[in-house]
Amino acid sequence: MNDEKNHRHTPADHRNGCGCSDVVGRDYEIHADRRRFVLDGLAAAGGLAAGLALPSGFARAQSGRDPVLRIGYLPITDATSLLTAHAMGFYEDEGVEVEAPELIRSWSALVEGFARDRFNLVHLLKPIPVWMRYNNDFPVKIMAWAHVNGSGLVVGGRSDIQSFADLGGTQIAVPYWYSVHNTLLQMALRQAGLEPVIQAQDAPLGPRQVNLLILPPPEMPASLGAGQIDGYIVAEPFNAAGELLAGGRLMRFTGDMWENHPCCVVCMNENRVADNPQWTQRVINAVVRGAHYAQTHKAEVAGMLSRDGDGYLPMPAEVVRRAMTHYDTPAYRDRGAVQHPDWSTGRIDFSPYPYPSATKRLVREMNSTLVEGDRTFLNGLDPDFVASDLVDYRFIDKALNQYPQANYLGTRTREERLSL
Repeated sequence: MNDEKNHRHTPADHRNGCGCSDVVGRDYEIHADRRRFVLDGLAAAGGLAAGLALPSGFARAQSGRDPVLRIGYLPITDATSLLTAHAMGFYEDEGVEVEAPELIRSWSALVEGFARDRFNLVHLLKPIPVWMRYNNDFPVKIMAWAHVNGSGLVVGGRSDIQSFADLGGTQIAVPYWYSVHNTLLQMALRQAGLEPVIQAQDAPLGPRQVNLLILPPPEMPASLGAGQIDGYIVAEPFNAAGELLAGGRLMRFTGDMWENHPCCVVCMNENRVADNPQWTQRVINAVVRGAHYAQTHKAEVAGMLSRDGDGYLPMPAEVVRRAMTHYDTPAYRDRGAVQHPDWSTGRIDFSPYPYPSATKRLVREMNSTLVEGDRTFLNGLDPDFVASDLVDYRFIDKALNQYPQANYLGTRTREERLSL
């Protein structure tokens, strides 16, 4: 990577203008003007579906020259495969000209940037492209999974909460209504005989009710430490930050509830893919290589991505390393955070194949998930149709044929295993 514009970010880049937040000491103090770099734009009722309009048309790419790859990402470990491919020079190895990945503060800004062609490669919470394609008729395609697992439920370290059954009468934060986090949490609450509700925090709450609220992940550890919420479920590294910096306790890993579940997915525009199939293949090849390197070098990649390394993520290396490596320990087993060590999952893993069975299961569960805002686009949405229409398997199939070692989970068919 000799071209300076293609070189990866440094910690100074983030401190001098990327809008990343700084973690200060054990109190997890975050400057107010930098706190909302993740999910901040979606805290209003209705989130994306109510607050963001996508362009109705989309210009075709000009022929004759491959586009420059422009990556947009949120500073969470969900983006690891895309960022590792950049840091290790895999895009250039595949013959793709790439700009430095651009850190974005919120899902709404990332979605809008992607919709307006500011970015041509992004990672999105898996339910977001469902909304984009079937509520807004936007030509988004899921090209691969960005990662599997990688989330958890954190509660106050001094609380008596030991299981989902103990969450009655509590306030639990989720990152976004249309997220795997919200869906899995509500599945577990219903199984425990509890009722998820959405109401003001100062409204009366029954002993069998759990109030859900949207909170930007950077605010979750601080809010938990201040006693403003009783717990939160979110992507890494904010669970690790809650443990290390806010006195939180990891109650359950989501990958121990739904084995190797999808969370964020790699997305491109269907029109761009059609205009540039060979270029698209090279991009997906690089992403697959990034996933493989991250899976086989987790501690190294955690340090590289952290603010103490190349600065893609604003968290210190200690936090990112915990988020990527600290999982099946006696302490986690004893408290029930890990109940299925036989699954052999990690805290976060990187396996890019987008299993149709998982897409189908998620679409079915989304229909039972309580959210704010208009969700009529889900009515009658057929899971089998979504699995074939939303996901483009052609490029990931070819990439895994070329780089079979990246297929961490080993097969391209599976049965979904859940144990809440």
